Amino acid sequence: MPSCRCLKYLPLLAILSLPLAGPVLAQQAPAPAAPPATPAVLVLSGTVRDAQGQPLELVVVGLEGLPGGATTGPDGTFRLRVLRALAPGTRVTLVARRLGYQPQRQLLTLPEAAGQPLQLQLQPDAHALGGVRVRGRRADADSREQVSLTQLDPNTAKVIPSPFGDFSAVLKTLPGVVSNNELSSTYGVRGGNYEENLLYVNGIEVYRPFLVTQAQQEGLSFVNPELVQQVSFSTGGWQPKYGDKLSSVLDIQYKEPTKFAASATASLVGGSAHVEARSKNERVSYLGGVRYKNAQYVFNSLRQNQGQYNPTFYDGQAYVNIGLGNKNGDLQRTSLGLLGVVAHNDYRFVPVSGQVTFSTAVNQFARVSIDYQGRERMQYDTYQGGLDLKHNVHAGLQFELLASALSTREFEFRDVEAGYRFADINRDPTSADYNQPVRQRSIGSSFSHARNDLLARVYTAELRGRWNPGGNPQGPHLLRWGVKTGREIIDDRLDEYSFADSADYVPDARRTRLAATLGLNSQRTQGYAQHSWEIDSLRTLTYGVRAHYWSVNKQLVFSPRAQFASRDRRHPDRSWKAAVGLYAQPPFYRELRSPQGQLNLDLRAQKSYHFVLGREVVLHLGGRPFRLSTEAYYKLLRDVVPYEIDNVRLRYAAQNSARAYAAGLDARLSGEFVRGVESWLSLSLLTTKELIAGDTVTTFDAQGNRTGVQPLGWIRRPQDQRLTASIFFQDHLPDNPSVRGYVNLVFGTGLPFSPPGLPQYRGDNALTSAYNRVDVGFSKVVSLRAGTPKPHLSSLESLWLGLEILNILGANNVASYSYLQDVSGTTYSVPSYLSQRVLNIKAVARF
Repeated sequence: MPSCRCLKYLPLLAILSLPLAGPVLAQQAPAPAAPPATPAVLVLSGTVRDAQGQPLELVVVGLEGLPGGATTGPDGTFRLRVLRALAPGTRVTLVARRLGYQPQRQLLTLPEAAGQPLQLQLQPDAHALGGVRVRGRRADADSREQVSLTQLDPNTAKVIPSPFGDFSAVLKTLPGVVSNNELSSTYGVRGGNYEENLLYVNGIEVYRPFLVTQAQQEGLSFVNPELVQQVSFSTGGWQPKYGDKLSSVLDIQYKEPTKFAASATASLVGGSAHVEARSKNERVSYLGGVRYKNAQYVFNSLRQNQGQYNPTFYDGQAYVNIGLGNKNGDLQRTSLGLLGVVAHNDYRFVPVSGQVTFSTAVNQFARVSIDYQGRERMQYDTYQGGLDLKHNVHAGLQFELLASALSTREFEFRDVEAGYRFADINRDPTSADYNQPVRQRSIGSSFSHARNDLLARVYTAELRGRWNPGGNPQGPHLLRWGVKTGREIIDDRLDEYSFADSADYVPDARRTRLAATLGLNSQRTQGYAQHSWEIDSLRTLTYGVRAHYWSVNKQLVFSPRAQFASRDRRHPDRSWKAAVGLYAQPPFYRELRSPQGQLNLDLRAQKSYHFVLGREVVLHLGGRPFRLSTEAYYKLLRDVVPYEIDNVRLRYAAQNSARAYAAGLDARLSGEFVRGVESWLSLSLLTTKELIAGDTVTTFDAQGNRTGVQPLGWIRRPQDQRLTASIFFQDHLPDNPSVRGYVNLVFGTGLPFSPPGLPQYRGDNALTSAYNRVDVGFSKVVSLRAGTPKPHLSSLESLWLGLEILNILGANNVASYSYLQDVSGTTYSVPSYLSQRVLNIKAVARF
């Protein structure tokens, strides 16, 4: 707060303003009154709610005419610090503002108002916003507008209908994101695969398991929705401060609680609990959560495989923030953040039988019946810890030291023997034996054995800096830089064997053997520097460069990047954004390992040139603001490592043998279609192809004679989903907003596929069926203490009851294909289907 020389006269003014208790004696000087003992800082706290009594998040609260402010959290509460520079009895005006609501003003008297909780209520604003320039709120107040960046409400991940309540379910409703498997937390972005995505939690990079081969084996994603404060998701053209991947960045910030809160969740597929609090001296805040998942209930709805499922997953996460230094106003000079994670996944399955009916040609159908013997088990245990030490030299200069350690132990055991029978199916609905086998085609068997064991350890340390020239955090210039080093130690033992038999013997072409003991010990060094320049109130430019060196292939890669955002001077609610940059992905362990179990230590980094142009418009429909975002992009990829997808396992060629491109258009319309709740619609168009060097295709004439060999040419990439569309819609009863409904709809056209090692068959004639899924949910919130203080910290505050109907239309979506041969050598692609219609019940208690 700026200094004022008149403050030293406040005691004298207070004396002169005292009422006279008796006659005035001119010859006697009254004794000076002792100033009251008051704290140096006053704290105004309270809750902001909407017209229906629901807590409002992201409401900016401040005192009119005074600097500073506070923002409400997910529970609608705020804590506003006021420096004790005002005389007792001063009247101030508290103002609360939020986009889409009328500002609320309340007259207060200090310091009396600091001793009682305040209750504010905002009314919807039916008027247009005119020419007001609105900026989205960021965790870092100095961040600038970014290209392809979406800010998500963490509460949406808690209510969106999905089989396991996974955080990634909300990402799959965004434009540019492809995920055709509701049992998996993986997703691809703009033509890339799931290993091309970055994930940060409080600045610490997070890794996923290595050996997972099927979606059923996955646990939950790393992110615990109950612990999240802010979500930023970028689908391309991101700033140099983020690391080296090709497709996307998910940046998660966990909470720093201001008061005690807790929750407990239970459903038919598991449960969770979390707690958060802050110490009385406000120096220490902590939050922690545990989750448990047992997907047996959902897996029993799978059509093709019947057996004994026993999949269990649990994890525990904790984040502690400690204020170590003295405060300079509201600025914590030094703080320490500690993150700890323990995760355990144990997937066990004893298959018994399976049956799948599928199309082999036009109007021809076959059925394969399979009997199993054996079992499979996949287990992984992950331990990760992180440290975040921040020191604010002053308001414009900050240093940050991050360190993390990851240890994961994974093993995959499998001994499964299968005997299968092919039969033609009668599909004539007028026939008496409709849908029954009419001719036995052939029989066969297969065997799969695995004893894979992997131990991975990753250690990193990073130093970051942030500087605002002139010391003004709101100044036009912001400089960021960072240096990071890390060591990766991986020990991998492979032991796999499989064969297929359809003619009483096993030819070599149907037999595979993989046995190897591999190890990798490497070091990475990275660094970046970037400058954000707010040219004026309408234009922002961010540019910089990133460098990456890996000790294994001795390659140094530079990645220059630039972003520009501009608003229309006459129409400030319209903006244009553009980005260009080189994004490199140095290989990690999985890209190095070939299908034959060998490491290619000379593999180079994959590179992608991003070109993005976007437009954002704020529309006013029905008296409410809506945001329409559209982006066109083109990605040119070089030194590409080709891969194939088998369920959720990626099989890399371990060679920089391809080049590729991806081009598309993304659009998203978001806003309050129903007043008080946000919904959105997303639409994406995409095409992505690759050219693999050295791959050829044999040509034949009309009589079937071989005519020659020619280059394969451009083929569709595995993630080439031409059209995707999604809708997330929320609604509530007009007279009872505590009763809500949710609809999550996802549609995607078919994906190209081919048998292993035969990419030439991946084309328009080999597509999976379209993916379409509709999940519906209903909830009721029972508020037990609306507007009244809790008598105890552990008192129950509200109860959330939910009912979900998953895959309500009963769509038969395909997860992957298995390839079986009959005695004549004909190969059949047998589909594996995803979950059917499932009913889930969920309850959440909040304290």
